[in-house]
Amino acid sequence: MNPYAKLIMTTSLILGTTITASSNHWAMAWTGLEINTLAIIPMISKSHHPRAIEAAIKYFLVQAAASAIILFSSMINAWHTGQWDIMQLTNPTSCLLLTTAIAMKLGLVPFHFWFPEVLQGSPLITALLLSTAMKFPPIIILLLTSNSLNPTLLTLMAISSTALGGWMGLNQTQIRKILAFSSISHLGWMTIIITYNPKLTLMTFLLYTLMTSSIFLSLNTNNTTKLPTLMTTWMKTPLLNTTLMLTLLSLAGLPPFIGFLPKWLIIQELTKQEMTPAALTMALLSLLSLFFYLRLAYFTTITLPPNPTNQTKHWYYIKSTNTMIASLTSLSILLLPLSPLILTTI
Repeated sequence: MNPYAKLIMTTSLILGTTITASSNHWAMAWTGLEINTLAIIPMISKSHHPRAIEAAIKYFLVQAAASAIILFSSMINAWHTGQWDIMQLTNPTSCLLLTTAIAMKLGLVPFHFWFPEVLQGSPLITALLLSTAMKFPPIIILLLTSNSLNPTLLTLMAISSTALGGWMGLNQTQIRKILAFSSISHLGWMTIIITYNPKLTLMTFLLYTLMTSSIFLSLNTNNTTKLPTLMTTWMKTPLLNTTLMLTLLSLAGLPPFIGFLPKWLIIQELTKQEMTPAALTMALLSLLSLFFYLRLAYFTTITLPPNPTNQTKHWYYIKSTNTMIASLTSLSILLLPLSPLILTTI
């Protein structure tokens, strides 16, 4: 992609996210979401591969439908209340439509079908943006309207997302699809707690962004998109693969790492809200996700391929691991001792 075009797209992404996050009017929030959508589509389709074009079309259709539903929801609310303020969402029909639209934008169950396919058809860096930066504006809208949304509906969608994200990721061999179902599962954890403790949802999203960014950047350094190819990267970058394994275990939520903190706090908050069955269900469903995280970790470091392998050999260029990957990976692994400091912000 032309550097000037890349600069325009990146600036538009930052501008759209800023407009949505700082707006009080529904029309301005909708404008920011549309700028984001139009900025990411050229990044998805830049390889001119049929799968990339298909992914861009799917993404555009889903996001356009979701944005139209958001605009329709805000118009119904303004019709009944005379208010265009985001915080004044009181009409029940508008709340239901908004929940549906945000679920479409985020990829929550039952509107999840587009997300793994779009991620599979995108380059790794674009897939990283789709998994992190493009989820931030809809989550901000959810945070602003959390007092008006239906907790029962959000809980049902969250448990379904956690179950489907763990179940569908078990039989995948494409790493981008595995990380897509991982994102759906983590969105379930963020959604279930948003009406009770919105700051905890924001903290969970930021930690998820930190861990996912380090994983995608590490995979991009190794030029790895499939599990069998991941087996051959140990001989090339053993240190990077070791830190990748630890980051995957952190994303799975194992206790020594920072990924354990948000799940622990969410289960604790659900128990305080007398939602112990929901907390127990979420904890048990996270074991499904733990299985494919462990499989990724196993392929990353423990398994060595046989000498005569059937996989096509990839040309590996020895890249020096940059400072950003090292910093993100270190934070994803070693941030748990700072959890008392993090808890003071909640």
